[in-house]
Amino acid sequence: MKFWLSLVSTLELDQLLELARFAEEVGFHGITVADHLVMSTRIESKYPYTEDGAIWWPDDTPWLDPWITLTAMGAVTRKIQLASNIYLAALRDPFTAAKSVSTAAVLTNDRVVCGVSVGWIKEEYDLVNVDFASRGKRMDELIAVMRQLWSGREVNHQGEFFAMKHAIMCPPPKAPVRVWSGGGSKPALKRAALNDGWLGLPMTLAQLKPVVQTLHDIRREAGLSLDDFDICFALAEPMTPAIADELREMRVHNLLAIAPWMPSPWDVVRCVDEGDDIRKLDVKKKALERFANTLLKQYAS
Repeated sequence: MKFWLSLVSTLELDQLLELARFAEEVGFHGITVADHLVMSTRIESKYPYTEDGAIWWPDDTPWLDPWITLTAMGAVTRKIQLASNIYLAALRDPFTAAKSVSTAAVLTNDRVVCGVSVGWIKEEYDLVNVDFASRGKRMDELIAVMRQLWSGREVNHQGEFFAMKHAIMCPPPKAPVRVWSGGGSKPALKRAALNDGWLGLPMTLAQLKPVVQTLHDIRREAGLSLDDFDICFALAEPMTPAIADELREMRVHNLLAIAPWMPSPWDVVRCVDEGDDIRKLDVKKKALERFANTLLKQYAS
């Protein structure tokens, strides 16, 4: 299994680069950071992942630009993979999005994965004057245009949302940028299946199985190989050798570890001690080391 460290809930921004460096040192395969372009102070949209629809973060939660952040992390590491989880690409125009991703790819020796999703906050779309209802179709076209721009060759495109003639963007990434897509709706799963991978939410093995089946069915129907398709998700139950074996059989090889210093009902090992201040860097590093000495040591490959 390949373990990715998710820093979505890490508010201590001055610690991020050292956490990336240390995560590589102890054996994590990748690291992911989140994205919001701008946040409204009046959100009526319902958060889809809580029972009451309430969001869990305050208005002034810091959301760094993911590609600047990942590039900075790449400067202090050598091999760890760097992914957005997720990048709200449909809020941007394709030139801005493609340039940000390709710059990060070039400066990190092609270690980036572009994880995207359309998001759920209508107010964020309203603030940047992008239509919320058509965000899925906009995303699909934007991904297609970004892939053309990443080629380093002339692009001529006429679509529903974007049009360009004689466009070229350099420097291109040396290797194709992998695009993973998140979300659980039918359109989101189709988008993921027709690209390079799916970024899933925390779920149990039983919940994951039908999703994987759907993703694989879509790829087979489209004539696409399963060998070069990635699935990355957070396991919402304790990891066991039997579960690890089933995941491999399902071609699921990427696991998200969401800030191991945070308490979780699915912990296999306690990564912090009673009374530890998880805001401190040394506590976070201790948690990463304990996680590595247990789960990574047993299951990482």
